[in-house]
Amino acid sequence: MPSVSSRPREFLSLAALFGAALLVSACEEPATPPAAAGPPPVTVAKPLQKEIREWDEYTGRFEAVAEVELRARVSGYLQSIHFTDGETVSKGDLLFVIDPRPFERALEQAQAEESQAETRLEFAKREVKRAQPLLERQTISEQVYDERLKEQREAESGLKAAEARRRSAELDVEFTEVRAPMDGRASRHLVSIGNYVTGGSASGTLLTTIVSLDPIHFYFDVSERAHLKYVRLARSGARPSSREAANPVFLSLKDEPTFTHKGKMDFIDNRLDAATGTMRGRALFNNRDGVFAPGMFARIRLLGSGKYEALMLPDPAIGTDQSNRFVYIVDDKGKVAYRPVRLGPLIDGLRVVREGVGADDWVIVSGTQRARTGGTVSPKRSTIASPADAPGRTATTQP
Repeated sequence: MPSVSSRPREFLSLAALFGAALLVSACEEPATPPAAAGPPPVTVAKPLQKEIREWDEYTGRFEAVAEVELRARVSGYLQSIHFTDGETVSKGDLLFVIDPRPFERALEQAQAEESQAETRLEFAKREVKRAQPLLERQTISEQVYDERLKEQREAESGLKAAEARRRSAELDVEFTEVRAPMDGRASRHLVSIGNYVTGGSASGTLLTTIVSLDPIHFYFDVSERAHLKYVRLARSGARPSSREAANPVFLSLKDEPTFTHKGKMDFIDNRLDAATGTMRGRALFNNRDGVFAPGMFARIRLLGSGKYEALMLPDPAIGTDQSNRFVYIVDDKGKVAYRPVRLGPLIDGLRVVREGVGADDWVIVSGTQRARTGGTVSPKRSTIASPADAPGRTATTQP
């Protein structure tokens, strides 16, 4: 335990150290005050002026140009199937065979009846021929002659009826072979071999379906507002109506980022759907490689305007203030001004600006986060590069 006499020495040591620290601090030079910061640097550019066309985007799906439900035309037992489920077939290919034996027997009977009718007609003609000189010599009465003429006419009618029955029987035999009525892709067979199928009516047994592949239709719906826009564009001459012209369209599948498939408009419905308030449109596409299939969904773009001169800015230059869009304009003295804008579609990576900026305005395109309304910036002037001119592949109408 330290003695009471040692404590004054400890206090003296601490005081000496404190005094030395004050002496060193007093000898140091005073710190240099920080330099004043200048205006923040930003990049400015004038809006790009470019002649463009707007493209509207819709979602729809493919449907076959032609679709056939293959039904039996005669009743009988299914004897054989001559295609693979899902196979591509050509017009005239044999697909099903219904047991033809009952129909072949009916055809043989009809042919025999026709032969009998021919024999009766030949005999009736000879009877009339023999009666003519007898009538002239008044060997037979006119009544007898008229009866023979009547028998000839009945034999002629009987032959025609027999010929009709024979042709009908031939058709039944022909209908036992169910063939593809067009080129396309067959679905699966819906009836197995050995089952009885009924035919001869619209409710006959459904055997399979066939859809055409090339070309193929694409259906989509547009709103009433968009329909009115297209009508007014056509009346003004800025864009032809798809009712009268095969306007170009571009299509993108779900796994494709760009719109590379080109087609054309070929149908607009004659009225709006009262339930949805939309107008049905249709485009036609080649499908030589078989990529498109009925029922497949895709996105389509079609002409949304005529050609016009537009001012365009990159999207990073456009700010958002709640529901408003704006840009920053810089004057010759570097002063920043807030400018609300009305935007159009995004085309080739640049946004169309419909209102709010002029062709000679310097807009902050980089460093907008350092700009403040009424503040001063240090602008570095630049230009907006002209994008590739590929509206069908990269245009969009999303605001």
